[in-house]
Amino acid sequence: MNWEKLADFLELSLEDRALIDSKPNFILNLPKRLAEKIEKGNLKDPLLLQFLPTLAEKVALSSYVNDPTEDNTFCKSSKLLQKYQNRALLICTSACAMHCRYCFRQNFDYDQQGTIFEKEIEIISEDSSIHEIILSGGDPLSLSNAILENLFQRLSNIPHISRIRLHTRFPIGIPERIEPAFLSILKTIPKQLWFIIHVNHARELDDDVLAALANLRKLGIVLMNQSVLLRGVNDNIVSLKELCEKLVDNGIVPYYLHQLDRVAGSSHFDVPIEKGKWLISELRKQLSGYAIPTYVAEISGEHSKTPLF
Repeated sequence: MNWEKLADFLELSLEDRALIDSKPNFILNLPKRLAEKIEKGNLKDPLLLQFLPTLAEKVALSSYVNDPTEDNTFCKSSKLLQKYQNRALLICTSACAMHCRYCFRQNFDYDQQGTIFEKEIEIISEDSSIHEIILSGGDPLSLSNAILENLFQRLSNIPHISRIRLHTRFPIGIPERIEPAFLSILKTIPKQLWFIIHVNHARELDDDVLAALANLRKLGIVLMNQSVLLRGVNDNIVSLKELCEKLVDNGIVPYYLHQLDRVAGSSHFDVPIEKGKWLISELRKQLSGYAIPTYVAEISGEHSKTPLF
């Protein structure tokens, strides 16, 4: 979506438009159905803040870098990462349904050559210590049904793979992607499937999104959610509680609340860890244990995500 068209659609003032970065390094990408949820004339709307490039991204701080998670350090091939024992992550594509301004992989050097994954399948097949494959990107649901079906089948044919995990934000922006043909493919997969969605604010979960996700649950797919703690978006107890309750009321487990990965241009989203701890402590007073996400940070070289509280 062009920023001027978005600004017109949202009826932003001239003062607000002056704060928009018209030529960002990471281009604006926002599905219209998400734009329709944003409050008109409100530059501080928690949905808009996640997707609109602003001049705040031009602030350069030495602690905010292009590759904050050091993904390139853990590449076993151009499309396969392995940071932790027993699992590996397949970077299926660079394409996403939307561009989140805090995306830690916005500067990743994606391999755009094909979607056959021959080398990656070979590496996975030869390493019997790998029991779980994570499909990520970009967003794996950007791929066609035919490509995903082939990938699912080839991974399912590897005896030591027990689980296939798919990380996606696609249903939040385009729930129609979870359509009957795709669901039919998922029914044929013999391995346990896990879908990790990414939602930061309860308003992202409308009836159409929840209906699409419910169709996944009906197939026995485990649904979990991960959020990023973002200033102005969800760094208050009202927003986090509402999100957690909406997730569990629809059979989705709040999985992780991530401390911001310090990618260049994202400093305006940072929330102090002490505030994050306080928010989790407040959630514990008000919600059941299963409704509270684990507050974590990714620290390069550690053997897992690091719990902060």
